[in-house]
Amino acid sequence: MEFLAEYGIFLLKALTVVISIILVIAGIAAVSSKPKANHDGYISVNKVNDDLDDYKEVLEESLYEKDELKELEKARAKEDKAKAKAEKAKAKADKKLNKGTEAKDEDSQEVAEPARKRVFVLDFDGDVKASAADFMREEITAILTMARKEDEVVVRLESGGGMVHSYGLASSQLQRIKDKGIPLTVCIDKVAASGGYMMACIADKIVSAPFAIVGSIGVVAQLPNFSRLLKKHDVDFEMFTAGKYKRTVTMFGHNSAKAKEKFSEDLEETHVLFKNHVSHFRPSLNIEEIATGDTWYGQDALVNKLVDQLGTSDDYLVSACDEADVFEVSYEFKKTLQEKLGFAVQMGIEKAATRFLTMLNTQTHTKS
Repeated sequence: MEFLAEYGIFLLKALTVVISIILVIAGIAAVSSKPKANHDGYISVNKVNDDLDDYKEVLEESLYEKDELKELEKARAKEDKAKAKAEKAKAKADKKLNKGTEAKDEDSQEVAEPARKRVFVLDFDGDVKASAADFMREEITAILTMARKEDEVVVRLESGGGMVHSYGLASSQLQRIKDKGIPLTVCIDKVAASGGYMMACIADKIVSAPFAIVGSIGVVAQLPNFSRLLKKHDVDFEMFTAGKYKRTVTMFGHNSAKAKEKFSEDLEETHVLFKNHVSHFRPSLNIEEIATGDTWYGQDALVNKLVDQLGTSDDYLVSACDEADVFEVSYEFKKTLQEKLGFAVQMGIEKAATRFLTMLNTQTHTKS
């Protein structure tokens, strides 16, 4: 019996190790793999107004007695009936008003009542490569097939920036909305810095939370150089190029002063393009004072005219529900088992790291 118990423990340990290895491999493969082609995806739409109504109903059922709920339902039914009656009377009056025109011109049509405004909400959670732009381009394409000039697009943007060309493409996707004459609003709840602000500045209106980090209009590039380490171990590095500036700096060879100067010039040129981009969309900014690479919290960003309004995306959208139909639009695709496992591993690691940092922070405050 003792032998069987030890053998069972051994099997469990071996199984645990095998499963752990499989999960790690699946996680690495899923994280490193590119998102699926757009042919496998689909557009998902959620009406925010309905969600708010559901929240309200759940709270009312918990807070009110049955008799009070009946009274509320009666009052709502009466209100809806009066509203429908008023709309019917208005439609009848409009029809009567247009009757004379219809008699003169048989081809003329009744003037339709203006449709209720619609607000389309997108989420952009940016990484260094602005990977979310692959999904956003599909969402914007879908919205532009339906959106009217009296509608609005709201982007909940979170990004600390990344590669210039990647965020340039993401900014161009938002520009498509402006080109169609549709109002664009960007909401910043946490951070929109560097490439994130490159996107945000395109909007007609920027709404920032009071403690959101905004700005960082600058360019940075850094890379290690292993030339001394290679030389120490007698390893030669050879690089062959055609073209004077095909490769200015390298990680493994010696970088001359001229090469470094050229690299710095390229960075400065990129910075000038960034400043011109921001100045074009927000001409009220004092760009030379702002474009230092510094960041500001939302309250200071408002003073410096980097944003137009203080508030959270939640407040903005809840207010919009009073006068418009608000729809959350997202591009999704069915994940494979490998991707699901990878995502689960990634989330597990992030939660473990967050717990560890929280515990460390708590202990530090306790000691102090």
